[in-house]
Amino acid sequence: MDTTPGRRERKRRQTADLLVDAAFELFEAHGYEAVTMEQIAVAADVAKGTLYNHFPVKEALLRHYFHRQFAEQGPELQEKLRRQPDTIKRIALLLTHAAAWAEQHRAYMPHYLQYRLGNTIRAGAEEERSGTDIVFARLIADAQQADRLRKDVDTAQLVHYFRYLYLAAFTRWLQGPDIKLADELAAMLDLFVAGAGKGEAA
Repeated sequence: MDTTPGRRERKRRQTADLLVDAAFELFEAHGYEAVTMEQIAVAADVAKGTLYNHFPVKEALLRHYFHRQFAEQGPELQEKLRRQPDTIKRIALLLTHAAAWAEQHRAYMPHYLQYRLGNTIRAGAEEERSGTDIVFARLIADAQQADRLRKDVDTAQLVHYFRYLYLAAFTRWLQGPDIKLADELAAMLDLFVAGAGKGEAA
């Protein structure tokens, strides 16, 4: 089956990339909150309607930029994941990668997370998930097959819970100036794998 995008889709992606590139030049120069959608349209030399057709709010520009970044880094990251001997270690490596990237983009993360959390609970938001989510889902399924995670729980349910723990770690990091995101995500993974219970009382 041919998955190559057609001419119209290629044009749409090119326009979206142009808009995002123009927006991020302004964000970096003036700060995210100071930049308006009208300024982005002027910088990209498009009508406001064109901008709003692609990105109804500024946060949607962040989503596109973040997801594009992950897609560009995907092949190299996938090779690193393949070299890990264990499925849980692959998840840990992906979390470490996500933490390093997020630290570099911390100023944008509160806006992105607020937008993403709002859209995650909205019906039909599946297409708005990042490439990271897709990889996490695959790794969790692999971990179940390798008997590293429970098989009596549906994979989609585990992925759903994991995704919210993942986002919760980000919110704690943003609220605590002394919290290191890599440490927070490592603690989250340990909690997800080992559980929070102390086991049977002695």
